[in-house]
Amino acid sequence: MPERVHERGPEDGRDPLGGAREPGRGSGGLLRAFGLAEVYNPSMVPTLQPGDQLVVRYGAVVRPGDVVVLRHPFRQDLLIVKRAVERRDGGWWVRGDNPYVENDSREFGTVPDELVIARAWLRLRPPRGLQRSPRALLSWAVSAVSAVRSVRLDRSLSRRLRAR
Repeated sequence: MPERVHERGPEDGRDPLGGAREPGRGSGGLLRAFGLAEVYNPSMVPTLQPGDQLVVRYGAVVRPGDVVVLRHPFRQDLLIVKRAVERRDGGWWVRGDNPYVENDSREFGTVPDELVIARAWLRLRPPRGLQRSPRALLSWAVSAVSAVRSVRLDRSLSRRLRAR
């Protein structure tokens, strides 16, 4: 099953790229640089879970180890979330964190730079189930928002990922 990300569309007051529109002003500005995307599939488990929301930064510099939102090379209307592993001729080699899901560069090859549209900045985790006790609610609140961290990829890991 292909990974899928939903960006907020025009029907909810956002432009198609996910950047918020400023009331009474043209597109652009600081808010346009950020967007919100929802993760639907498990290719990035354990880092991201289905249902997680991502605050993404458009046009941010991508480095190896960053979590990125990109257009699927074969279906460019489909947005996917992957980890940028390394630069190669023609673009980025990307992988999911879940070793059991292979919908990544092992399947579709290097992703051209123009298809990498944003870098994940924050993860917003919705509550799972009903939070009945104050302790459970506090526990969820502490873990609900976290930075999406880059993973330092050493050369041996990069070689192993490329060899598969």
